[in-house]
Amino acid sequence: MSPSRTLFIGMDVHKDTIAVAYVAQDHGAEVTSIGPIGTRQCDSAQRIRKMQSKATHLICVYEAGPCGSWRYRYLRKKAYDCWVGAPSLMPKKAGDRVKTDRRDALQLARLARSGDLTVVYVPQVQDEAMRALTRAREDAISDCKDAKFRLKAFVLRHDIRSTGRANWGPAHLRWLSEVVCPTPTPQIVFQEYVRTVQEHTERLQRLEQELHEHVQAWRLYPVVEALQAWRGVPCTVAVTLVAAMGDLTRCDTPRALMKFLGLVPSEYSSGEQRRQGTITKAGNTHARRVLVEGAWASRSPAKVSRHLQLRLETQSKIIQDISGKAQVRLCQRY
Repeated sequence: MSPSRTLFIGMDVHKDTIAVAYVAQDHGAEVTSIGPIGTRQCDSAQRIRKMQSKATHLICVYEAGPCGSWRYRYLRKKAYDCWVGAPSLMPKKAGDRVKTDRRDALQLARLARSGDLTVVYVPQVQDEAMRALTRAREDAISDCKDAKFRLKAFVLRHDIRSTGRANWGPAHLRWLSEVVCPTPTPQIVFQEYVRTVQEHTERLQRLEQELHEHVQAWRLYPVVEALQAWRGVPCTVAVTLVAAMGDLTRCDTPRALMKFLGLVPSEYSSGEQRRQGTITKAGNTHARRVLVEGAWASRSPAKVSRHLQLRLETQSKIIQDISGKAQVRLCQRY
């Protein structure tokens, strides 16, 4: 029997083992499970080499997960086709209550053959590093907010009131340094909360400084710089947006881009009735969040602020004209 032209290899990747299964592209071919292998590079390469006699074209498939994307880059470097599937978009049967590594590998190979697998975009190494830096900044912002909430709750419980109006400004920080609790134990807790807020604030400042320094050497920096010509899109928003979306040329139309971001309306229509709801929120959370925050700038009438003017000075005349038209249009639509 001659070997099949294409062979789909499903790999259920875990920390210590990988369950492997394969299926030929031929109609009616049975999905076969090989069993678990190791997670080292040589283990995957050795198993794939043994399967080259079964087909002329091998396609490896695994789900995106916490183990990273290095396996995809390694297989591509070895001239093998590799697909990374989206776990949240995997078709599942309603009554299927049995989940094992073997079943998952069989399912991956089966979905790849049928064309029902949704493949995700794998960024380059430099793009992934910039994405990690932007998400570390988001984590620092979240930790800083939590620390401030704990400190404000502690102050409220002990009826310690500030005479100022603004929070976390220079005057408020000076007031915090002068607060003295009636007993030593609450004073220790208060000082720890204040120190935690200071540490998270300093960590956020360090990450933002590193972000501004590394983005200038990024291959997508021209795109980041051009996006800053829009109102409500400073450097941090532009970097987060580009790092989350990656190569924008993957989206052929604006509708495809909005679908990727989860900004298209949900719909539940039947017959002659058409019902549309809120946005699907099925896309990238990080990119959608910064876009929503940037859209808040369109609440007020269109104008060129001092910060926007400084960003526009480095842009070409074409980008400046597009920015002006977009600002007027968005403020009217808001």
